[in-house]
Parts: sequence; structure tokens; C-alpha cells
Amino acid sequence: MEKFRRGLFYKNSIQEPIEKIGKSTIGIISSFGEVVVFSLEAMKWWFRPPHRFSEVVKHLEFVGNRSISIICLTGLFTGLVFAFQAWIGLKIVNAENLVGPTSALGIFRELGPVLTGLIISARAGGAMAARLGTMRVTEQIDALEVMGVNPKNYLIAPRILASVIATPLLTAVFDFMAMLGTYILCIHVVGLDEAIFWNKTQFWLDPKDINEGLIKAAVFGLFFSSICTFKGYHTKGGAAGVGEATNRGVVSSMVSIIVVDYFITKIVRMVVKWM
Repeated sequence: MEKFRRGLFYKNSIQEPIEKIGKSTIGIISSFGEVVVFSLEAMKWWFRPPHRFSEVVKHLEFVGNRSISIICLTGLFTGLVFAFQAWIGLKIVNAENLVGPTSALGIFRELGPVLTGLIISARAGGAMAARLGTMRVTEQIDALEVMGVNPKNYLIAPRILASVIATPLLTAVFDFMAMLGTYILCIHVVGLDEAIFWNKTQFWLDPKDINEGLIKAAVFGLFFSSICTFKGYHTKGGAAGVGEATNRGVVSSMVSIIVVDYFITKIVRMVVKWM
């Protein structure tokens, strides 16, 4: 009897964690599928009337123009910090002249799109989730349906399209400011030769590297806007639910950007080779 109890205990101690992991995995996959279906239903309205051009422009102004200042500030100091760390490492092997291309490749391929996506998902994505959540709990979305207005056409599709357009543009601004910070540190702080800096950067940097970052940025814009609008659109529980939906939307979108970045890099590099 004692051996049976011990065996049952060991079985439960192993089975329970595995079941929890399995349920969590199934829940994540199910949630991802719901977001995909939701975003596809919204994106089909990009190609069907009525076209909400004014709404797209309004959200472009919110996602893009209002993020310029924080993108410029973050990009400048990212370039300064990254170039300084690269200079410290390359100085050990007497390769300081490669600070420019090393920083440029890191910025254009990874830091630019990833950090821009994280910043915009926190600022604009959180606002999307909060706005839609408030409209849901105050029954404004239900009122649109009663009036015969499709909420996904009016509320979701313009936000996703604006994010897909604005994120690569903001990434380009981030890249410019980061390279400006790299230039300032290399030339005016550590005293590298300016001609060698630009010559090495132009030699090692290829337009495909820039295209790779911009494509990734568009994908990140699609991801964060889809997740945040989905969380806000399906908000429940009043004011507390709005806060919870906003938090879940921002956290989920930021985590998804980090995770998807690894996988999308492989795909984008294959696509860029054919461009």
C-alpha cells in the first residue's frame, strides 16, 4: 500500500507540471489563432468599400507624428551607447575602424526595428487597447453595430493599416538618429578618422540590410496593432477590465516582437536576397 501511494505521488508530481505546461501551450496557440483570424477579418476591409481614408490619416498622425520626439531621443542615445560599446570591444583587437559598419549593421538590421516596435507598441498600442476597451465597456461598439457600421471596418482596419505604414517610417527616423549618435561618438568623442568611418560604413553596409530592417518593422507594426486592438475589442469587466486589457495588450505585443524577431529574421533574409 505504501509503495502504491509513493508511486501515485511521484506520478502526480510529474503529471501535474506537464499538464500545466500543455494547457498553457494550448492556450497560447489558441489565443494566437484568435488574433490571426481577428486581424485577417479586419484587413480584408483594406480592399473593400467603404474605405476609411480619413481614419487612416488620423491614426497615422497619432502613431507616427506623435512618436517622432521619443523615437529621435531614443535613437540618438542608442547610437551613442551601441557605438561606445562596439568601440570598447573592437579596441581590444585594434579594429576601431570597424566601429562604424558594426554599429550600422546592428542598428539597421536589429536595433532599429526592434526598439521602434517596442516603443510604439508601448505608446500607441497601449492607447489603442485602452480606447477600444473603453468603447466596448461603454457599449459604443454595440451602438455602431446597431447603426449598421461594421466596427472592424471603422475601428480596427484603419489602426492596423496606419501601424503597418508608420512603423517602418519611424524605424527610418530611428536609424538616422542612431547613426547620427554613432557619428558623433566616433568622430567627436573617441577621435576616429571621419573619412575612414564613412568609407568602411559604405563598404560593409548594403541596401539589403536597410530593407531587412524596414520589412521587419512593418511586420512588428502588424503584430502589435493586431494584438492590442484584439485585446481592447474583447474587453470585459468595466474600468478594471480596460486596465487589464491594456496591460495584456502591451505585454503580449512586446513579448511577441521579441520572440517573432528571431523567426522573422530568417524569413526576411531569404526574401531580401531576391529583392
